[in-house]
Amino acid sequence: MHGSGSALVQDAAALGREPGAGGFCIGEVQVEVLGCCFDTDFAALQAFRSYAEDPDVSVELECLPRLPALRAKQLFDSGSSWRLYEDEVGFRFDFYAAALHGRPHKRLLIDHRFSRARLQISQEEIAHRPYLQAPLAYPLDELLIMHRLTQERAIELHGVGIVGPDGASNLFVGHSGAGKSTTARLWTALHNVEILSDDRIIVRERPARELQPGDDPGQIFMYGTPWHGEGCFARPQRAPLQRIFVLEHGHGNVLTRLTRSQMVAELFARAFVPFHRHEYVDSALSFLERVADSVPCYHYSFEPDERAVEKVLHFND
Repeated sequence: MHGSGSALVQDAAALGREPGAGGFCIGEVQVEVLGCCFDTDFAALQAFRSYAEDPDVSVELECLPRLPALRAKQLFDSGSSWRLYEDEVGFRFDFYAAALHGRPHKRLLIDHRFSRARLQISQEEIAHRPYLQAPLAYPLDELLIMHRLTQERAIELHGVGIVGPDGASNLFVGHSGAGKSTTARLWTALHNVEILSDDRIIVRERPARELQPGDDPGQIFMYGTPWHGEGCFARPQRAPLQRIFVLEHGHGNVLTRLTRSQMVAELFARAFVPFHRHEYVDSALSFLERVADSVPCYHYSFEPDERAVEKVLHFND
């Protein structure tokens, strides 16, 4: 088991950061945050807090009396909490709460490489609404990481990552209701295991910045994330990925090896990929082909009892 990156240090002051600076690391994406309101935000990200000498993403917080109206091409509307726009400078994410009658309470302005950003907070809109006063609260944190992963050899998947009692690191992917939380509960009830996350896992190659002589630059790892499921498992650790299982409720605990093309299709269907640019989709598919060449993947039709766990523990490829 490894930590989340060799470049991390634990004291922002040691890096000459200003008071109020902070940062977090999710899936080896190092984020630095500077400016007002920062320390109000870290309940959900506490386990992922870290500081880096050379962050991948730098976000500057800016508190404004109100957010100005801006014109730009709309790329996506979530239908509830956020909208995405684009102009010649970069992207703009506007975030909404139902009580605000269509006015955004915060806005993320970020460049096309998802490396430099300004997060603007509307003091007018959050003044009497404490539940809106966490600048990096979900879904902004996940959207930021998910879009940054388009610049990496990495992807976010809907799955539960388990390091078993034998040290084997397995990823169980599935749509909502496929049995991810059930799988996490079964394994923890029966064995001493580590659950990296029970809902969202980041899969990626080893980052170039931490390569040492003799390391395999193409080794695939899975990482825990803060975005957990019913079991509330959310760890910042990583583990080398050894097998992937595509979950489905069924009978008899049947494992079926997937072909390369089947694996890519199944994983893509359970991936978090920004679809508003074709190059992001192409990059995700290319990376999943790389994963399919390195990690065996199985369709797992399982029954939710201890036999499903033992089947995997005693399975030989």
